[in-house]
Amino acid sequence: MDLRRLKHLVTLADARNFGRAALLCHVSQSAFSRSVQAAEEELGLKLFDRGSLEVTCTDAGAFVVERARKLLFENHCLERDVSLYRERLIGDLAFGVGPYPAATLLPRLLVETRNRYPGVNVRVEVNNARYLLDHLRAEELDFYLADLRNVPHAVDLSFTRIGRMVAGFYVRAGHPLLREARVQAPQLLPYGLASVRVPESVSQALGVLFGLEDGKHAPLALECDDLHLLKAIAMETDTVLACTDAATRQEVENATLVRLDVAQLPSLFSDMGVVSLKGRSYSPMAQFAVDYLTDLGALQAMD
Repeated sequence: MDLRRLKHLVTLADARNFGRAALLCHVSQSAFSRSVQAAEEELGLKLFDRGSLEVTCTDAGAFVVERARKLLFENHCLERDVSLYRERLIGDLAFGVGPYPAATLLPRLLVETRNRYPGVNVRVEVNNARYLLDHLRAEELDFYLADLRNVPHAVDLSFTRIGRMVAGFYVRAGHPLLREARVQAPQLLPYGLASVRVPESVSQALGVLFGLEDGKHAPLALECDDLHLLKAIAMETDTVLACTDAATRQEVENATLVRLDVAQLPSLFSDMGVVSLKGRSYSPMAQFAVDYLTDLGALQAMD
């Protein structure tokens, strides 16, 4: 069966209407119907139930469509890789990062990329994991870098862990909490906590640390995926910032932020990793970026 006919099957399964599916495939409805019927005759299976309101897959149809999706994806990857090989292109780069890697890993990667490959066009999306996942699946990104605990373990995704970034609580120099030799976790709450979006499991664990009722999440006075903005707020107010050590290194060295010594604080960290589509090979430029981020993340995790 040719790939064009497989595409017709997948499109009909998604559109659930012959007219809409034919329009999406840029063919007439009669030609589209003949293509689907020919596929059913070739396979000897009824693939679709043709209802009065919508078309739905039969069990056999769902089986065939699932495998057709994989074949079409593999073909798309093959065409892309052959194009890169034929034209000997390094390839432009589009990837995403979450707030922590944007503040810690991204600057060094971009400096290295601009110095080594000044002719390469780079597009970076800085956003939360849900947004980046949607754009990865739309094949608008080669990969993205984020806390893996915010990423669903789906069959279409591949993961490369690069290291755990230790985290803690930070306040401005001169903050009232710094008068204490050691701070108890509930003392942080009246000042308000600021953080990027955190995994639900982490939020619940912090709720226990703060002495909240079972199942209660840690309250965030300020939740924002712009880490630079969060640090600016923490340096100008009494807000307590939850952040990785790597992301606050410069402010700590400049004595504008101070890490709190919190009693009985469990290990806090951001589990950094690269997320990509399973089965899709990287362009040479994307492979360089992933290798560089992996090495850089391992170094920061050891600092």
